Amino acid sequence: MIDKAAAPVSKRRGDEAEALALAHLQRQGLRLVERNYRVARGPSARGGEIDLILRDRDGTLVFVEVRSRRSGLHGGAAASIGTAKQASLRLAARHYLLRLPVLPPCRFDVVAIDQGCIEWLPGAFDGA
Repeated sequence: MIDKAAAPVSKRRGDEAEALALAHLQRQGLRLVERNYRVARGPSARGGEIDLILRDRDGTLVFVEVRSRRSGLHGGAAASIGTAKQASLRLAARHYLLRLPVLPPCRFDVVAIDQGCIEWLPGAFDGA
């Protein structure tokens, strides 16, 4: 059960982590294309959300999952992206790519923020 009083704090922390990640990636030369791209859940299909979609200098479209943890007790931020989350990200990315007339090169990155330290993991997992 979700504590409704805690949800705004969690949302605010998530928004702050995304803003930190975006600023970090922009300093590395990536350009923002879209934020919080969502695919609605249907009766027979799972949905998904991509935190950030950016374009790298070489034209690669980068789908970014941002994870933040205040403590490393459970393996840290990057370790929290399991196979189900990866599948959800792939689904949302495929949906996003259907909108494009030409498919660019793509990759999935993770920005992990552990106790205030930012770690960018380009190509963190494949799109298969």
